[in-house]
Amino acid sequence: MSADRSDDEAPSAAAADPESLPDTSLSFGDEPLLSASDVAVSFDDVDVVSGVDLRVEPGSLVGLVGPNGAGKTTVLRAVTGAVEPDAGTVRIGGERASSLSPREVGRRVASVPQTTNLAFDFPVRHVVEMGRTPHLGRLDAHGVEDDDAVNAAMTAADVERLADRSITAVSGGERQRVLLARALAQAAPLLLLDEPTASLDVNHAVETLELVREFVDDGERGAIAAIHDLDAAARYCDEVVVLANGGVRAAGPPESVLSASAVGAAFDAEAFVGRNPATGTPAVTAFPHSDVEPRRVHVIGTGRPAARVVARLAAAGHEPSVGVIPEGDAAAGAAADAGATAVTAPPFEGPTPETTAAARDLAAEADATLAVGTAGGESVIAGGPKAGGPNADVAAAADRLVPVPADVDDAKLLDAVGAAAATADRG
Repeated sequence: MSADRSDDEAPSAAAADPESLPDTSLSFGDEPLLSASDVAVSFDDVDVVSGVDLRVEPGSLVGLVGPNGAGKTTVLRAVTGAVEPDAGTVRIGGERASSLSPREVGRRVASVPQTTNLAFDFPVRHVVEMGRTPHLGRLDAHGVEDDDAVNAAMTAADVERLADRSITAVSGGERQRVLLARALAQAAPLLLLDEPTASLDVNHAVETLELVREFVDDGERGAIAAIHDLDAAARYCDEVVVLANGGVRAAGPPESVLSASAVGAAFDAEAFVGRNPATGTPAVTAFPHSDVEPRRVHVIGTGRPAARVVARLAAAGHEPSVGVIPEGDAAAGAAADAGATAVTAPPFEGPTPETTAAARDLAAEADATLAVGTAGGESVIAGGPKAGGPNADVAAAADRLVPVPADVDDAKLLDAVGAAAATADRG
């Protein structure tokens, strides 16, 4: 799941080598690192989450996604014992979390909170050393093993240069990496992260998630993270748990869970889920609600402009089709992601009469046909509905042909569909 990097972007050797991370001596056999069954949490009379089931197995990264207020942080706090569930059971390594002492929990679970209340003037290295507390007796001093764990963790999180700086004098992003280093130094087999990239720049956000992946990829350790960025969750997580409306709405591999319908229902938005060409993982684009009546819309056009139109129509709930277009065209990819029909022909070859007839039928049956990439009513797309072009016949078959420019904005696009469909209703 790791992304390819150039040499200039590569992290430090320690961060790139999971064997250099502080190791854990704990093993739970066949038991999952974490299991939650029918967990419910409320504050006063307000139910936050209920019926929450999830598991974290060794070697896996589980992402918690959902809108603000869905209960992601509450679930993580319930796992560590910071919040007592009103119902249900949380087990860590097969043992009920409620039966474990704070020290025992600390040796099993390391947390990276979203915020911290560290206001004392501790040097950064001392903050990271706090991660070793569960491994020390009340009067124990740090030994060689503890120092090695702290050094490895600071190198992995790229904070060794901050070692002597006060924790109150570092930026929010640097502080977040210090907290990650503290958790790595703790050498627990389960890592919990609450919005671990929220304060980080793009480079450190990617490196942090790469590091978490490396943490779990040894097969002995696991992690669960609350993540706002759905694309990042799809890219790095083995499983995604969608929290919304007080419970788990979907759980499973990102490819099956991050569907347009699931994302739209959870986040109360219109969504298009495509495929990231660089990573091959789902890419989610959300739009505001358009409140349109679903229609059958045929699209004439090629390339990115037509692909964008197909995606926006699908997100709004319309049933788009597209063609005739070359095989492998961007619009064909968007149609495939949307589950829409695309009429294609081999590149650099004219479509067969049967292919053209199929596209004509789609245009004739549509409530509206959009000719994408037009100026003054004339197509500017090669192969578009010009006289003699293959799509001229397709355009001629449409009862309601609407020219739209390649850079048409969302509102005007949807308005054009609505106006054409209203004409069809009156007819």
